[in-house]
Amino acid sequence: MSSQLNLDTRIIEDVADALIYSDHSGAIVRWNPAASALFGFTAEETLGKNLDIIIPEPMRAGHWKGYNAAIASGTMKFAGKPTVTKAMHKSGQKLYIEMTFALVKDADGSILGSVAMARDVTERVERERAAKAGAVQ
Repeated sequence: MSSQLNLDTRIIEDVADALIYSDHSGAIVRWNPAASALFGFTAEETLGKNLDIIIPEPMRAGHWKGYNAAIASGTMKFAGKPTVTKAMHKSGQKLYIEMTFALVKDADGSILGSVAMARDVTERVERERAAKAGAVQ
């Protein structure tokens, strides 16, 4: 079991995408090095903190409405579907990220929290917007 736990930890630490696990209240429990690289916060700065540190203020109410509904119902609107959304870097810079989400359940099926994998797609989104703007002119 210990070697499996070590392997699981290595996978989480080494994966190229940001991995963020938050508990049922939205407190960050796991933050891998790729999340630090993407958002600029160290794990120590995020663990135990609310997800609001990476959610732009205008999007927070909608995020929490969806998050709380998912935790309560056991289903997520965007589960397993890559979704492009806005996020915030520690510096205040706005990012576009592509995320996938999943609920995490214990052996009895009780909801423990949510896990998200994220990658920066800011350049792609800006390129697509520039191409659309050029096509409109």
